[in-house]
Amino acid sequence: MTPGKRRGLYDLYMAAAAAVREHDTTCTSCSPDPRCTTGHRLYGELVRLQDDYLAQQKTKRP
Repeated sequence: MTPGKRRGLYDLYMAAAAAVREHDTTCTSCSPDPRCTTGHRLYGELVRLQDDYLAQQKTKRP
């Protein structure tokens, strides 16, 4: 990405997904249901961005 360029919603969504995957590979207390505090925050952000991205896509389709 070019310095100074704003990240789009898709980029933020993919970065959040990568952060969750990275956290899940290193955290020994997280699993799909119970998550540590950090894992819960990261997953919540992913869900919010995914919802926002999918809503944006629906508005772009005819």
